[in-house]
Amino acid sequence: MQASSTKAVPAASVAVVPRPPSRPGRSRAKRRESAIDIVMMAPPLILVVGLVVVPIGIAVYLSFTDWNGFTTPPHPVGFRNYVRLTEDSAVRHAAFVTLLITLVGTVVCNVLGLGVALLLNRNSRLNAILRVLVFYPYVVGPVILGFLWSSILGTDGAVNAVVGAKHSLPFLSDPTWALATVICVIVWSSFGVNVVLYLAGLQTVPDSVIEAAKIDGASPWQTFWRVKLPMLAPTVTVNVVLVVIGLLRVYELILALTAGGPAGETQSFVYNILTSSFDNTQLGYGAAQSVVLMIVIIVVTVGITSARRRSEQAVST
Repeated sequence: MQASSTKAVPAASVAVVPRPPSRPGRSRAKRRESAIDIVMMAPPLILVVGLVVVPIGIAVYLSFTDWNGFTTPPHPVGFRNYVRLTEDSAVRHAAFVTLLITLVGTVVCNVLGLGVALLLNRNSRLNAILRVLVFYPYVVGPVILGFLWSSILGTDGAVNAVVGAKHSLPFLSDPTWALATVICVIVWSSFGVNVVLYLAGLQTVPDSVIEAAKIDGASPWQTFWRVKLPMLAPTVTVNVVLVVIGLLRVYELILALTAGGPAGETQSFVYNILTSSFDNTQLGYGAAQSVVLMIVIIVVTVGITSARRRSEQAVST
């Protein structure tokens, strides 16, 4: 037989690669970094849990009780408060008022905010002053604005003092006029932040894209509709979500402007929650209304963002 050409390698001659020595300093550094991360994250987490999670949990629990704020402990009543919501005419009217304010306010705030942003988009001293004036009502507290407009539009306000008693206008005394007045004041006080956000969005539109559209012969309207508006889509989504959430929770301005009147015609959903909870000492019933409002806000917010994401995916494909 032919001898094999391969030779066995002695075991002693095999090079053994030594293991790198463990570095206790590196592991201690990683543990130190993890501890620092935990310490840095602890304060916001504690705030979120203490100011958001815990109150929500308490509200959900109280919504299944008949607690009036004084009896201890609360007495469970199951879903009785939620069933009562469907039968309460005051709740239905407050929901209608809130829905109307939200729909009208969202459309007008965004359309008006975008229009004013387009007008003030150029950098000039006058535009800078106008931007401050437009945004200023949003900075002032809603209670102050409510009392201010009440002194202007009230029965004994400045406007009726000018036109005279014979021609006085029922801005806040007639149910239809009062609701329209509330919506107008809310839009006036809210759309300033939309202007600022749309101005920020317009600054991100490249000038080269606009110039290319002009070279291609696009009109100003076509440039806005085909170029600027699609690039403003994320800003539009943010503005819509912020306005919807703000209008669903509107309360202070109505309190100062009409106090829910006349005859409860301008009571919003949050106004009705506070009336039920504190004026009528029905905190369990008010908590049930709060839970419903929270669910509505979550559903609407998720629905708007999901619709925007689906539209972006449809455009990309």
